[in-house]
Amino acid sequence: MSPDFDVVVVGELNADLVLSGDVTPAFGQVEKLLDDATLTMGSSSAIFACGAARLGLRTAFIGKVGDDTFGRFMIDSLKARGVDTSGVVVDTHIRTGLSVILSRPTDRAILTYLGSIAALKFNEIDFSLIQRARHLHMGSYFLLDALKPDVPRLFETARAHGLTVSLDTNYDPSEKWNSGLSAVLRHVNLFLPNETELLAITRQSEIQTALETLSQTVPLVALKRGADGAMARQDNALYTAQSLSVNVVDTTGAGDSFDAGFIYGYLNGWDIQLCLRMGCICGALSTQGIGGTTAQPTLAEALQWL
Repeated sequence: MSPDFDVVVVGELNADLVLSGDVTPAFGQVEKLLDDATLTMGSSSAIFACGAARLGLRTAFIGKVGDDTFGRFMIDSLKARGVDTSGVVVDTHIRTGLSVILSRPTDRAILTYLGSIAALKFNEIDFSLIQRARHLHMGSYFLLDALKPDVPRLFETARAHGLTVSLDTNYDPSEKWNSGLSAVLRHVNLFLPNETELLAITRQSEIQTALETLSQTVPLVALKRGADGAMARQDNALYTAQSLSVNVVDTTGAGDSFDAGFIYGYLNGWDIQLCLRMGCICGALSTQGIGGTTAQPTLAEALQWL
């Protein structure tokens, strides 16, 4: 039977309040005026899901929100972008997470209230959705406190049902960079870190050595390097791709849009070089609007650059 979904996403859900302009705060009750403030869909996993759906992948989401304004905003925003939300748990005893993003054109700082982000549990996952998908993607591993101990079991179950598995851990706020990750990576087909995450997780100081270290566990690693493009390692082969030169408005979610582009190619059997280029295109184009989802490309828009 043909699966109902190309991708099922397991991860965090939170709204983003993106502030831009002179965003460096000054304490002492100093009030500063900003250029813009936008409430938009946040969370790495949700931005990835929207990017995948925008490219035409049939996408479902498993996560948790509170029964509140931000929770309803997140569910409605996912539905509006064509993402199936039947796997989203609404918990009346918790508040939906929120991130405040202090955005500059080429950098950002993030302040996050975890709320429901850290509360998703293994027994709340709808495994019927997983059984109906081709691929499972997880984002923000280090924030999923209640689920983390069971992620190896989750991935192992997905693999047993024939799914391939990808992981983007995102940043570890505790900066410990472990939390059982070695056991998790043994079940991952595709790992999608940025440079900071790669070096911290492998405890290496040089990219090539770090990629070699990871390749002993993970079959395919795609490394995001922002404006410097991306690299990938599969077995002993190394691939590189350049980013696009675009008018950058906001880098929020660019790595998640890269993931969507790369995984689109991966699921369609493209060679690694094309997957890497597609990721760079989707990541770069997404930076041309405020928030992670407003400028994500359609498949036709991305293919023009490919």
